[in-house]
Amino acid sequence: AVLAALAAPSFQPLIETWRVNDAREAMTSTLFLARSEAIKRGGNVVLQKTALGADCPHATTTENWACGWFVYVDTNGSGAYDAGVDELVRMFPAPKKLNFMTAPSRTRFTFDRWGNAGLNVFGFVVSPDPSGVTSPATTTLCVAAGGRTRYSVGEVTCT
Repeated sequence: AVLAALAAPSFQPLIETWRVNDAREAMTSTLFLARSEAIKRGGNVVLQKTALGADCPHATTTENWACGWFVYVDTNGSGAYDAGVDELVRMFPAPKKLNFMTAPSRTRFTFDRWGNAGLNVFGFVVSPDPSGVTSPATTTLCVAAGGRTRYSVGEVTCT
């Protein structure tokens, strides 16, 4: 028990890195899904952050996606998810004990028929909570206009 108590703090950075990597890979696969669905369906596929709720009260800013996200087809072109009208493709749960921020600040990304989100470069900064961006596990997932993704460990901007 004493050895376990001494070893536990040394595992904290490893666990934080694993959580960040898991969330980054989940978003990467989500981006690939949204792009492929947009190409397949001729556009109007949206990646949107999940709204605040009782189970996720802490993602209060526009850029904070820590409540999770979902992909849907905006069949009526309203620019907002309309349950019963728009087709929900997939929901992604909130990543646990992480900050998940967009840069630039957005609540949704709409993909056209070529699979582009209409921005030159955008990104997601993933960092452990409560450590924040000062943690060595902080990673930025950058997405180019053509859909190419890359990530930078320890960075908070896409260049």
